[in-house]
Amino acid sequence: MPQKAPGKAFRKGLTLAKLFRLFPDDNAAQNWFSEARWGDTPACPYCGSLNVQTSIKHKSQTHRCREYKVCGKRFSVKTGTVMAHSNIGCQGWLIAIYLLLTSLKGVSSMKLHRDLGISQKSAWHLAHRIRKTFEAADDSHWSLPGPVEVDESHFGGLEKNKHAADKLNAGRGTVGKTAVVGVKDRRTNTVRATVIPDLKKDTLLGFVDKHVSWGTKVYSDEAAAYEDILDHDAVRHGIGEYVRGPVHIQGIESFWSMLKRAHKGTYHKFSPKHLDRYVREFSGRHNMREADTLEQMALVAHGLLNKQLRYQDLIEPTRFASGARA
Repeated sequence: MPQKAPGKAFRKGLTLAKLFRLFPDDNAAQNWFSEARWGDTPACPYCGSLNVQTSIKHKSQTHRCREYKVCGKRFSVKTGTVMAHSNIGCQGWLIAIYLLLTSLKGVSSMKLHRDLGISQKSAWHLAHRIRKTFEAADDSHWSLPGPVEVDESHFGGLEKNKHAADKLNAGRGTVGKTAVVGVKDRRTNTVRATVIPDLKKDTLLGFVDKHVSWGTKVYSDEAAAYEDILDHDAVRHGIGEYVRGPVHIQGIESFWSMLKRAHKGTYHKFSPKHLDRYVREFSGRHNMREADTLEQMALVAHGLLNKQLRYQDLIEPTRFASGARA
């Protein structure tokens, strides 16, 4: 009898024992990536030709395009994906993908470092490269049909716990924290969330306009920014009201609770520079949680195509604080 995933009796889970029986070595994992990417017939990622020769003599570049006058280049299943130029084997990538998908509160780079036998630096880079797969789904242009719940949350350390040199001395509450806005569709159970620079009306309404169909019923708290939405109703948290019939935002708040459990219990710190990567990961995993585990892994493998994240680009300074120690 197949092992069922926790909380989803209809979904086929995947135990660690079965994972290693399916992918005992790099060759088995490489074949799985090849089938997930190309099916039965590999295609040249440079010219698209199906006239491809496979060679076991070359461990890194396992295929060669036979259109010699046009292309003739060597490539592997990693070529043209975020896995390109990685010294980590296909089995290591599959194990990391499995751990990120099945760990409800996320998996730290230190755990990947211990489980895969690689450096913490490599594990951190590996995890962020896998998170690239969720960018395409989050940037989808199709609008949520609704009804939807919209809410904001804040991530960051408490001012009272900061070193004196890092305190802003501008108050308490959300001071010094990074704002995130999210929307959850009740009909499809889809979540979209992203980091925002401020909580101004134009910013919040712009997010709603981008992800929600015009005329959709929108539920929120009593934030004044949403009052101009055509079909809108608010629950009044300020007076202790959290549910009034269908008026509530408990769905999106449950998403925040899981993300904050990851923040406090797994990662311990979300730097403003990389926060959006974690937000995309959790919303992406939430949106595919109805699928079987192997199906989720295949969706991630497809999402790795045509993406790149060099380590130098990952640590490149931005306008956001990295949180790294000097």
